[in-house]
Amino acid sequence: MVLYFWYLFQAIIGYNLIFPMMLYVLHLFKTKKIIRVDRLEENNFDYGIIVTAYEQTDLLTSVVDSILRIEYSNYLIYVVADNCDISNLSFDNDRVILLRPESVLANNVRSHLYAIDHFKREHNLLTIIDSDNIVDPNYLKELNFFFNDGYQAVQGVREAKNLNSVYACLDAARDIYYHFYDGQLLFDLGSSATLSGSGMAFTTALYKECFSTVNFSGAGFDKVLQAQILRKGLRIAFAKKAIVYDEKTAQTDQLVNQRSRWINTWFKYFKYGFEILWNGIKNFNLNQFLFGVVLVRPPLFMFILVSLLCAGINLVIDPLITLIWIIALGIFILSFYISLRKSSTDARIYRSLINIPKFIYFQLVSLVHSRQANKRSVATKHHINS
Repeated sequence: MVLYFWYLFQAIIGYNLIFPMMLYVLHLFKTKKIIRVDRLEENNFDYGIIVTAYEQTDLLTSVVDSILRIEYSNYLIYVVADNCDISNLSFDNDRVILLRPESVLANNVRSHLYAIDHFKREHNLLTIIDSDNIVDPNYLKELNFFFNDGYQAVQGVREAKNLNSVYACLDAARDIYYHFYDGQLLFDLGSSATLSGSGMAFTTALYKECFSTVNFSGAGFDKVLQAQILRKGLRIAFAKKAIVYDEKTAQTDQLVNQRSRWINTWFKYFKYGFEILWNGIKNFNLNQFLFGVVLVRPPLFMFILVSLLCAGINLVIDPLITLIWIIALGIFILSFYISLRKSSTDARIYRSLINIPKFIYFQLVSLVHSRQANKRSVATKHHINS
């Protein structure tokens, strides 16, 4: 009986190694292409662009300037400066509304809802941007293709704004992997792209509805939001040309604090995956089924380390199983390489891959601190000269 559970445990962990390749192979056999139709004159959507900042305002001018250069006209920018000193912050443009909540919110959802409550007009769409982002000029136009097609939720791509350290490069490599498999391939196969915290857009009505009955606190609002959307049977589109440039973690203190929060949110919310997976089976809904499979998957470093541990144990118990683990690990490495090759990956990112063991070490440190993650930090502190 113990041996049975041991093999079952290995199968549960091992599928995570080959799942990306399964998605890729299925994608290769999928022949239907998405035809983009530009109907902007038909639906010139009105966007409320919400920029959230917590304690730090140093990067706000840059992100707002990039938004003002967007090749689109029907939008207003709402900067929510939560727990920030705004005495030296001003924007000489009527499109920018600077908001400072009377009390500390320390929460993304509260900041978003605060901005919505202060909308100057009834924006039918909203998009969420972090204070450390830079927005591509075609960002809103690219989102429009999907809203024109009837989608109510769209995730864009968060490309690296900085590659100034090994950790920033490895952080960018991780994002490329997730954008390719959990974004592009999942969406192309009929499921939904996972949400990434910023560079995403929704109908205002959907966003408000998703949080109307949820008392949310702490990190991980994107995990709660995507679960709410999938429960409704809706799909989250993936807009691979709707790009925001994201500040990557360049130093170890940033990495540990950020990953501690992310690991904490996975433990807190991965249970949603089982619910959505069951709904997919019960409703014969491919969107929910595939998305549920993805949600119950542990973070990369966890299942890689457990896989290596299983392979080592089997050297004593059953060397043939160790060979299977080695093959599965090889398939995963190939899957990771494919994601990099299919994207416009900077040479510095390839050179950084030799430092993956260091990166995994600091994520183990993050795991140790994950229980106290929200006490350690509420938002990633970026070093401006990094």
